[in-house]
Amino acid sequence: MKRGLLPLLWVSAVVGAADPALEHAANDYRQHCQSCHGANRFGGTGPALLPESLSRIKPDEIRSVIQNGRPASQMAGFANVFNPAQIDALVSYLQQPPTTAPTWSNDEIRGSHSMFADINKLPNTPQHGADPLNLFVVVEAGDHHINILDGDRFEVLARFTSHFAVHGGPKFSPDGRFVYVASRDGWVSLYDLHNLKLIAEVRAGLNTRNLAVSKDGRWVLVGNYLPGNLVVLDARDLSLVKTIPAIGQDGTASRVSAVYTAPPRDSFIVALKDVKEVWELSSAGTPDFEPRRIEAEDMLDDFSFSPDYKQLLATSRKAKGGQVIDLDSGKVVTDIPLPGMPHLGSGTYWKRNGQWVFATPNISKGLISVIDFKTWKLIKEIPTLGPGFFMRSHVNSRYAWTDVFFGPDNDAIHLIDKQTLEIARTLRPMPGKTAAHVEFTRDGRHLLLSIWATDGALIVYDSDTLEEIKRIPMNKPSGKYNVGNKIEFVEGTSH
Repeated sequence: MKRGLLPLLWVSAVVGAADPALEHAANDYRQHCQSCHGANRFGGTGPALLPESLSRIKPDEIRSVIQNGRPASQMAGFANVFNPAQIDALVSYLQQPPTTAPTWSNDEIRGSHSMFADINKLPNTPQHGADPLNLFVVVEAGDHHINILDGDRFEVLARFTSHFAVHGGPKFSPDGRFVYVASRDGWVSLYDLHNLKLIAEVRAGLNTRNLAVSKDGRWVLVGNYLPGNLVVLDARDLSLVKTIPAIGQDGTASRVSAVYTAPPRDSFIVALKDVKEVWELSSAGTPDFEPRRIEAEDMLDDFSFSPDYKQLLATSRKAKGGQVIDLDSGKVVTDIPLPGMPHLGSGTYWKRNGQWVFATPNISKGLISVIDFKTWKLIKEIPTLGPGFFMRSHVNSRYAWTDVFFGPDNDAIHLIDKQTLEIARTLRPMPGKTAAHVEFTRDGRHLLLSIWATDGALIVYDSDTLEEIKRIPMNKPSGKYNVGNKIEFVEGTSH
């Protein structure tokens, strides 16, 4: 074989030899990008560059990163290497799927595993002086970092680099000592909040949806889009225990939509994106992690639990809103006819006149739907300034806070009175910049709100008076997660 022929064969295999511009882009990738992002675009020292990994990033942002680089990372700018046409072609190339479907084997999972510290040799009490149950784990998406924030003094105790695009929300060990973080491109990190040290990392997949930690703290379950499977890890060191292909009863392969733990049930609950099934995997005793299959009426995108964890509220396009599944009987109880696309996984519940109600934002319509938990009937639709993404509250707060993330008024935050179901206040913390995602301190006296911008901030409010207490500059802070609220699965927070 001639020496110059191999790159051309590689290019043809990847892009199908169809578009000359894409062929040239593939050659540019091989020369300038492959050493960091891998020959198959699975990632290396740089993140994976597959369509699944880049799905939430706009082409203009990809173009900007190629041209200008990314601050506080090893990604240099290539404006002096590529002309604008080459950059445009690279953007198109990175959004094309490889001809050969990517795979990630057990051997590759094990080969990616790294240990950075031995938890048995570290102190088992907090070494930082802050309340360990009132810490916040803050995802700073703009430059891919994690901040550990003292929830009493509102000061950053530690900051460390995360993998590309942390996704699905960090989860905690039952005692709150450890936090587990998953990135969009499959990396799972274990961090010790007592000692402010990174303990271990492993790449559990190529495109990860989210992870959950078992009630007893022994297992971490990771749900993947690519490859479509579940990965069981030992929570102590992230070593591989088992992989479970996401294959339906009829043999259909699927992606995993969502994975959560159901503490009263000692189990994990899993939704499949391409198969009409919900899985329950016991985590009690010596589990075999064989799924109990519950038939659903439609593929499920996300879900939330009833307060007693006996029923599942799942987003379902076919049901034109959602469906309620009883986990004990394994039967669909009812459909919930809701307009648009309710984001049930980000909904929240509280007691109103002594009865539980559930409220959900909607990612395609400007409204909040409030549902009676007992009858599953719609109580009220609350008009908002635009479609929203996140909704949060606290048992000690009179308000439910909801954003209008997808609307032109995305700099606004609505405060809904939980008893009257009316919008009591609308705040615009930083006009012109997206405001989203609230998390309360453990006692509910204060809350943190994100301004999703490169020159953004965390804004600390008194939850009663709504007085602004502090503004902490950050680079596109997205989610923030209070240790105590999460491990106690309190009313008003995400699970």
